[in-house]
Amino acid sequence: MNYSSLALLTSTVVLLKLFQKYFNSWHRRHLPFPPGPPSYPFIGNFRDLPTKLPWLTYAKWGMQYGSDVVHASALGQHIVVVNSIKAVVELFEKRSHIHSDRPVITMIELLAAAVIMATLYGYEVRPSNDHFVALSENAVNKFSESVFPGAAAVNTFPILRYLPSWMPGAGFQRFAAESRQSAKEMREVPFDFAKRNMVASNVLITPVFVHCCFQHDGVDSKSIVARLLEANQARGRVDEIAIQEVAAVAYAAGSDTTVSALASFFLAMALHPDVQKKAQTEIDTVVGIHQLPEFKDRPSLPYVEALYREVMRWKPVLPLGLAHASSADDIYNGYFIPKGTTVFGNIWAMTRDESIYPDPERFNPDRFFTADRKLNDDDTILAFGFGRRICVGRHTADASVWGTIVSVLSTFNIAKAKDATGEDIDIDPKYSDAIVSHPLPFPCSIIPRSETAKSLVQATTMETHD
Repeated sequence: MNYSSLALLTSTVVLLKLFQKYFNSWHRRHLPFPPGPPSYPFIGNFRDLPTKLPWLTYAKWGMQYGSDVVHASALGQHIVVVNSIKAVVELFEKRSHIHSDRPVITMIELLAAAVIMATLYGYEVRPSNDHFVALSENAVNKFSESVFPGAAAVNTFPILRYLPSWMPGAGFQRFAAESRQSAKEMREVPFDFAKRNMVASNVLITPVFVHCCFQHDGVDSKSIVARLLEANQARGRVDEIAIQEVAAVAYAAGSDTTVSALASFFLAMALHPDVQKKAQTEIDTVVGIHQLPEFKDRPSLPYVEALYREVMRWKPVLPLGLAHASSADDIYNGYFIPKGTTVFGNIWAMTRDESIYPDPERFNPDRFFTADRKLNDDDTILAFGFGRRICVGRHTADASVWGTIVSVLSTFNIAKAKDATGEDIDIDPKYSDAIVSHPLPFPCSIIPRSETAKSLVQATTMETHD
């Protein structure tokens, strides 16, 4: 083959490759978006985006349009919501290299985060009006107010951040300034406490939980911040800003979600005394009434395990999950998902899939058992997220929630509160519509199961404070 023929062949191959690339790109971009409500010129679906209980609306759209992924757009920003476990596995697990970016949401960038106060900072939370807890709640609440698509116009038009705060419609500037201050206080105040108390013991939220989860031989009781500071000092350098930020992110990620899960547990037990009694009987049989459960008992407590799974399924702490973003164009089931799309996994819709969870609104731990009363293999806690953006603290969160549940069941009875006439006070199990969904306040009774249980709790409290 002469030189001119080789050059012609090479040019032809290159041109074919370029044409193929162009055709594939053109073909992708001429595929339809996933189904969703009709959009309007320029503003898209801006007026359709829900700001209250959005997971309910997105699940309704999925049923209305007969698709496990739905699409909306707002002022040029594409949003895709995934309503099924099958689709979330395909997009967030198998294609995690595409759908694991973080969406650029300007107001969220203004916030820092914070995990369990005692574990991180060696700080014992006060029973009421705790300053550190107030700092965290304030920062997390501001995060919740800004996270949903359409919550603030600045999320869609970042250029609006340059508007002066005194201009009409620029109220988000004041919100941003308050958020920055809240994040700063949440990051710095508990860190300074930990620095001053580097020799203090790491005291956790409840003494009973400490006994169950953290009293193991050879475990250093110092706070995580103290250990990080000491490790840095040993290497001859201390990057305090990095340690502050790591601790703050961990606290914000874990504290609010743990509180939500445990509040749902107390609500479920008050509403379902038969389930509570069945779990307590199992604990009494396996562990006995003269000692508290420990992690080594977990494999021997299958009903408690099923109860824990059902708490996390019944009222997911993050109903809409955390946002992902597509780093490249993608196609799912013939639908086009463009680069830069914000993608949510609708955990609430997934936990309501009746083909997997029949009668999904019913609190029923037995759904996690096979016909021969063995725990099934459905041990995935959807609230921990998916793919490369799965919660890195999921093992700690799993231990925290399970340990508290088993300890409380071992020592306390939870029931509906009584009115002045001795009648049960009805509970209305309503939930907030923030990114981390909590039960709204409800009355209940929490009393020791027996004098033996009361003595166990008191003895553990004394051990923890010695």
